[in-house]
Amino acid sequence: MDYKSKTVIVTGSTRGIGYSIAEKFASHGANVMLSGTTEKVNSVADEFIKKGYQVSGYCGNLTDKNAAQQLIDKTIEVFGSIDVLVNNAGITRDNLLIRMDEDEWDNVMQANLKTAFLCTKAAVRIMMKKRKGSIINISSVVGLMGNAGQANYAASKAGMIGFTKSVAREFASRGITCNAIAPGFIETQMTDSLSPELKEAYLKTIPLGRYGTSSEVADLAIFLGSEKAQYITGQVINIDGGLYM
Repeated sequence: MDYKSKTVIVTGSTRGIGYSIAEKFASHGANVMLSGTTEKVNSVADEFIKKGYQVSGYCGNLTDKNAAQQLIDKTIEVFGSIDVLVNNAGITRDNLLIRMDEDEWDNVMQANLKTAFLCTKAAVRIMMKKRKGSIINISSVVGLMGNAGQANYAASKAGMIGFTKSVAREFASRGITCNAIAPGFIETQMTDSLSPELKEAYLKTIPLGRYGTSSEVADLAIFLGSEKAQYITGQVINIDGGLYM
């Protein structure tokens, strides 16, 4: 799918799924605005530029409305427009509910859900003027089925699903689509930290018998942001090997 002359923002794009999504869009010819909370975003941008990709980077805490607006403003300044927004930024602060403190709850809600709200609110103003655009929210299968020790994360990802459907309804008349991707167990730095015993236990719950890859999630994002998906909106698409059906 050709993304030449298209501009894509990917939040949380310095590692894991966000990195793969950003690289996939860039490899398809898109102008890509990377974002992250540390200066690592600049080294990732340099890495992509060396590969011949058209990218730029923004460093800021997107839980702050001014930072979210600055991300959009910089994208317009550098690339001239916005065609696709991928709300991927997020964190985990896992703990059993009885031990979870307010900061663990609040920080996850802010990073996972508020960032999507602020970035979408800022970007959609540009898309409304064009009467076209695609918003892709990275949720999780955990937002659909829950998970012990992840009440904060699951709630934030379930909230992302409700947010997705509301945005889809509000802006459909303006030609803007909004969909959510719900990954299952994907091979990332987070799964690398699991013990071999826990990995084996998780694999037994996946009908396809393997973990997914961040590249496979990126392929789905590429489709949802393309012209081929213009009649798809308000949907939650699981990519989980059959874990949740």
